[in-house]
Amino acid sequence: MIPNFNRRRFIRVMTPGVLGLSMAFALGSCNQNQTTETSSNTNIASSSNTSSTTTGIKTKVLRMGYQQAGDLVRVTGVLEKRLEPLGIKVEWAQFAQGPQLMEAMNVGKIDLGSVGETPPIFAQAAGADIVYVVGSRRTEKSGRASAIAVPPDSPIKSVKDIKGQKVVFQKASASHYFIIRELENVGLKPEDIQVLSIPNVEASSAFLEGKIPVWVSGDPHLARAEKLGKVRIIKTAQGLDTPGGYYIGGRQFAIDNPELLRIVIEEIDKIQRWAEANPKETAKLIMPHQKLDPEVMDLVLSRRSYGLRAISPELIKDQQRVADYFYKNGLLPKPVNIQAAVLTPEQYAAITPSTISQK
Repeated sequence: MIPNFNRRRFIRVMTPGVLGLSMAFALGSCNQNQTTETSSNTNIASSSNTSSTTTGIKTKVLRMGYQQAGDLVRVTGVLEKRLEPLGIKVEWAQFAQGPQLMEAMNVGKIDLGSVGETPPIFAQAAGADIVYVVGSRRTEKSGRASAIAVPPDSPIKSVKDIKGQKVVFQKASASHYFIIRELENVGLKPEDIQVLSIPNVEASSAFLEGKIPVWVSGDPHLARAEKLGKVRIIKTAQGLDTPGGYYIGGRQFAIDNPELLRIVIEEIDKIQRWAEANPKETAKLIMPHQKLDPEVMDLVLSRRSYGLRAISPELIKDQQRVADYFYKNGLLPKPVNIQAAVLTPEQYAAITPSTISQK
């Protein structure tokens, strides 16, 4: 458990409103008996040669956090199938966005979760004892699923036109980095807009009702608005100089369970690569859980990037650049040293399967 001092610092750094939302998600959304898919998943999820040894595994429960947008790993049950023979149970907790997930990790509610580049920076600034476990692979599709958007009849035509406007996004999320980079590109500063920090799950309905002038969002909410003809995109995050997302873990959990993390990373990468090659089958698996129309689901999957990449000195250098950018813009109370949230080369060698890409 993180000391209370760190919890207070975390709450101050994170944005107003995040605490109440995230604690509700963290405390109320753990699924103790997660239902997994059956026959349609068996062929894609089964893993051969499951090791019977548990050296490097000290836990009997893996507590996974995932975001409201959904998680292919959860719905296919690949971790459960691989870990059950080792006597390890998987529990899942759902969160609105990355900042809420990181707060839950900070107070010891989850062990591992996937977030964008920004949430772990703010979490680390608040004293969370976390480590970067593995990165998400960047592809030519990366960034297409995130956008700065306005209602179809809005007079706003470009990013420069949002000066002085109310802009809705979740502070300390990936959207935060996206919007301030785009503001800088057109000669504006963060203080040139009025920020309203609202998670996508809440902002989506308000935007569809025409109550939000500028929205920085991502799929599946963005895709749904597009298919309803309720949105006009003025800029996507494609080409943004971000290192991308990560799976983040609690430090002690990562140190105590290298073999478990190696198995988890292998299974996550495997199912993501399968999904990349089989979009139609993937859509059939996810749709019942996300309750999206087929056309919306197809759009979401068409611009999603898959696969993992190993943590490397180059990747950490890119992440440090993002942290420095937030501090330079006055959005962090102090500089953040990303290296302090990095394992040793030997520890990464123990948790990273040889099949994981270096890029």
